[in-house]
Amino acid sequence: MPSPESSIGSANTDLCQLVAAAADLCRKPLRHAVVNPGLGAVCAEPGAEEEGVDSLDLCLRLEARSPDGERLPAEDLELEIYRSGAELNLTLAWRHGEDHPLLWQGSHPVWMDGATGLRSHCPPNGATLEALARRLRALLAAS
Repeated sequence: MPSPESSIGSANTDLCQLVAAAADLCRKPLRHAVVNPGLGAVCAEPGAEEEGVDSLDLCLRLEARSPDGERLPAEDLELEIYRSGAELNLTLAWRHGEDHPLLWQGSHPVWMDGATGLRSHCPPNGATLEALARRLRALLAAS
């Protein structure tokens, strides 16, 4: 019988592959690797399994490469996935460059200034992040 740690690792690997594939599709021609920077980053609230509540709090780093394999750190993203009540929400932010806004995706997209947290306009390259956020939210809600 597999240990709980190995099943969490397996689920986490599947999730990382799912996120990388969605990022590759939405941010062509970039290629992505997904890194889980924290151990045990998939966290269920104590007792959540008994209550039937699917709680997910997760932070992933999406590392971007050119089609030739050259690392592009300026294109790296940070993805945070969390539940608020029954709703699945996520945020996408560039890892470098505090002048970039961040995207909150719940039932609709909201762009926020990275420094102040105030609402802002969608940046010129924001449509691809919105598409990625919608795709991830749909895929994760279905699983």
